[in-house]
Amino acid sequence: MYFELPIHNIAMSKQLSPFTKAQLLPQEETLEILRKKGELFIGIPKETHFQEKRVCLTPDAVSALVSNGHRIMIEAGAGDGANFKDKQYSEAGAEVTNDKAKVFSCPIVLKVEPPSLDEIKLINPQTLLISALQLKTQSKKFFEALASKRVTALAFEFIKDEDGAYPAVRALSEIAGTASILIAGEMLSNINGGNGLMFGNISGVPPTEVVIIGAGTVGEFAARSAIGLGANVKIFDNNISKLRMIQANLGQTLYTSTLQPKNLIKALKRCDVAIGAVRGTNRAPIVVTEAMVDCMKAGAVIIDVSIDMGGCFETSEITSHDRPTFEYNGITHYCVPNISARYSRSASVSISNIFTPYLIKIAEDGGIENALRFDRGLKNGLYLYHGILTNKSIADWFHLKYNDVNLLIF
Repeated sequence: MYFELPIHNIAMSKQLSPFTKAQLLPQEETLEILRKKGELFIGIPKETHFQEKRVCLTPDAVSALVSNGHRIMIEAGAGDGANFKDKQYSEAGAEVTNDKAKVFSCPIVLKVEPPSLDEIKLINPQTLLISALQLKTQSKKFFEALASKRVTALAFEFIKDEDGAYPAVRALSEIAGTASILIAGEMLSNINGGNGLMFGNISGVPPTEVVIIGAGTVGEFAARSAIGLGANVKIFDNNISKLRMIQANLGQTLYTSTLQPKNLIKALKRCDVAIGAVRGTNRAPIVVTEAMVDCMKAGAVIIDVSIDMGGCFETSEITSHDRPTFEYNGITHYCVPNISARYSRSASVSISNIFTPYLIKIAEDGGIENALRFDRGLKNGLYLYHGILTNKSIADWFHLKYNDVNLLIF
């Protein structure tokens, strides 16, 4: 049966429609515009931090960037500490200058160490700064000075790769782990006042005993180097997964243990070398007490790689490359914070290998804005965006205001 709606009901149904006539019409679609490749102008100043000899880009990396259409300006003598000469940079296509202010005026400033307050004064507003942050050594004034210049700043130690790892931290940790064994070998020799022991399993001679505290990247590469030289290695860590992983990575069964005082003291009494490679959230935990150090035999060597975070040996005190060691009860301590700077050329090549692909990618994405938008790992390294603090840890540490980066870049 057919019923006809009254005229007033039809009028009401028209009035109740949630859409206007214009909204019901087909709308234009906004298509994504192809990202135009950008040209970068990068300034590399000479490092002025105490005993810092590394440089961010090698001449080969400069050549690769210049061939991609980018400009590099480097301060004269910036590569001297790593044995890279100005002539090599010039031949690679970089502009070499003695004017520090000119280098800091570049749109992108690339450094190993964070800039000092005097260097920040030379930076132009809206500059992109890529360097280490070293949060524990900074002050509130540092962030306020950068914010006043509306700087966009990336800390390379916080940048993540596709696997969620920190490539810069891992690269420098690999060097620090390997270096710790090489340094220990030097300290044990008679020339440096050691016991005259040699790393290496010589036939008929008991192997050198090495205790490694911490099964991270530093611990893994220290163990790899020590085993390669024929030492007997014992690794301690409270993380069972790390202990399992280090054995898998090294491809052999090792003595591993959790940080139980009884087992640790027993190992320290017999060891010739103890490597401290424990990290903490704020400060490295003190794993080896003064009483435990007293139990170690005379002439033993302690290499505290964790000293940049306070050290994991209670007897550790910060030393420098000029005076790297001190003795405590006949036990030699090596407590230099930036061990990788001791091998500045290798460290520079390693850092350069990390920076170069990121710089090329930033250019291909059309600038830092797009690169941050599409690369979550790169965004993780951001702590200032046009002068706005975007890192909660920094904000909490220094009582500063911050904004969530995802509300600024989307």
